[in-house]
Amino acid sequence: MRPGTVIRMDLRQLRALIAVADRGSFSLAARTLHTVQSNVSAHIARLESELDVVLIDRATTTLTEDGEVVAKRARRIESELAALTSDLASLRDEIRGKVRLGVIGSTARWFVPSFLDAMAERYPDVELVIMDAPTSSLVPQLVSGRIDLALVNTPIYEPELLISPLFDEDRVLVAPADHPLFDRESVRLKDLAEHELLLEARGTPFRDELDFDARRAGVRLRAKAEVDGIRLLASLAFSGFGAAVLPASAAPGWVGGEWKRIPIEGLSMRSVGLARRRRGLPSAAERAVADTARAVVEANAPDQPGIHPVAGS
Repeated sequence: MRPGTVIRMDLRQLRALIAVADRGSFSLAARTLHTVQSNVSAHIARLESELDVVLIDRATTTLTEDGEVVAKRARRIESELAALTSDLASLRDEIRGKVRLGVIGSTARWFVPSFLDAMAERYPDVELVIMDAPTSSLVPQLVSGRIDLALVNTPIYEPELLISPLFDEDRVLVAPADHPLFDRESVRLKDLAEHELLLEARGTPFRDELDFDARRAGVRLRAKAEVDGIRLLASLAFSGFGAAVLPASAAPGWVGGEWKRIPIEGLSMRSVGLARRRRGLPSAAERAVADTARAVVEANAPDQPGIHPVAGS
């Protein structure tokens, strides 16, 4: 694109690009946009002509490097337009709009039911989309604009995000009945190092902090299996596949099976925070979701064994 070129792109072109990026095909993008495939192809072609770049590799239907840049900006434009509509409605005391909230699985189990009830009572006109996924999946989706807010395992070193603390959570050992540590009332990291364990994958905040505590204690934890997903990790432990180190909320007492939750001495707690993009102002609907999330944590977290709300969250 030559310097000084006037760009005449419109929202239909940007929405077509986002839809193709999200759905992976022109036909599925057309269904999402309630139009025909030829319209989607035409919008993309015009946008490419305006920018003088190729945005989508037609052989693979994936974004090119230029396409990734444009799609990222396009998502921000859509987000800002949605925020504008939400903010104008709030001036009339109407909090409305669509908010996409990501929640890590172990937290979603106790948080989401109370949160949905609170939102329905406080802000019935806010449309919610809840995504249950691990932090490693939620962070890039939040940065790219695919979701608006997320409850994630912290710390996260991502300069494009702002994170406010919500609660801290005990880490525990979940041991099946046939495990050598099942009869213990508590264990130390030294005890854990003597056995292979079910652990979160390396590079995740939960695993990184666990390994840091182990190094500080002068031991090295050994993995029987590594899984990026606390809920799957917990399911493996509940079914007797092995002992797992989990956040307290991942091992509620009502889950059936022959297993035991055992405190771990000298282990730091897991921290969970509410994350949003640093750039741009959150809409009135997003602010309503964030405020309600904090209120739900403050009201309900004390009833969850091993969970401790952060003061002033």
